[in-house]
Amino acid sequence: MLKRVTDLVVGKFDHFQQSLAHRFHLSASLQERQLLLSGQIAAQQVRRLERIDSLADVEFRVTSQWGEDGIIEWLCHKLPMIERSFVEFGVENYGEANTRFLLRHRGWRGLILDGNPDYMAQVRGETLHWMHDLVAHSAFVTAENIDGLIEQAGFAGELGILSVDIDGNDYWVLKAIRSVRPALIIAEFNGVLGDRHAITVPYDPTFERLKAHHSGQYFGASLPALTRLAEAKGYRFLGTNSNGVNAFFLRDDLAGPVLGAIARVVAWPPRHRDSRGPDGALTYVRGTAKAELIKALPVQEVTTGETMPLGELFPLYSDAWQREI
Repeated sequence: MLKRVTDLVVGKFDHFQQSLAHRFHLSASLQERQLLLSGQIAAQQVRRLERIDSLADVEFRVTSQWGEDGIIEWLCHKLPMIERSFVEFGVENYGEANTRFLLRHRGWRGLILDGNPDYMAQVRGETLHWMHDLVAHSAFVTAENIDGLIEQAGFAGELGILSVDIDGNDYWVLKAIRSVRPALIIAEFNGVLGDRHAITVPYDPTFERLKAHHSGQYFGASLPALTRLAEAKGYRFLGTNSNGVNAFFLRDDLAGPVLGAIARVVAWPPRHRDSRGPDGALTYVRGTAKAELIKALPVQEVTTGETMPLGELFPLYSDAWQREI
């Protein structure tokens, strides 16, 4: 008798848990639909802008971290002939990424990569994985393996967008890519490294941002370093988002009409305050003080190959950035 009662209670509890899980999933799905609808309304407004002052004019955020969704929408509207495909790596669980809204709103196909297999398993468990042509693959991206990963997934050749954000070897991985010919490159830069020098962290295939320095400010490359690399690959700089995180580069053969519709190509300095202490807690360090945290760490000048402590290159910021930062 006791066993029957226990089984009944357990059965009802399991049913209750399943019911809650279903309701939560339904609620999350409805919220994303509402968010997508709001984004589509914003997209319609952005597409009406034939000319803009800078990329900041068309920013809006649906599932991107900052305002990249709006910038991408405006550029895609200006470039209807490009391939409807993307590769983005460094996406974590893809809840916040440069291409998620693009996938849902425009129906592009894409490849996403992240070094955490749990994150990619989570993406493969979402409805968007079967509703769209999305390949979610787990891999720790390096300069040595990136082309192989892209080719094995079937994305080599012409590509609409390549989005690079791995908080580490971004410069070296982007430099190594030969397998795709994207129309647009979106690359995260490290604004803490300033806008006066073309510098990057030295290449280390095992680089991890918070292991390199607890503050999280030592990673990636400066905007001048990425701009020189992009130019060498045949791309023109269009500007950055207004929070000074991502830079946008358009292939030379496509850039003319788009640049003609942008009054000012603006590189914005970083305003975010994501520095951390040795205990991992946020410390909210502001402005040029962020560079002081990592001034003893080595950086490499990309044109000469020379390596030196970051502090030897002070001041890092132009007068324009110094006023803004």
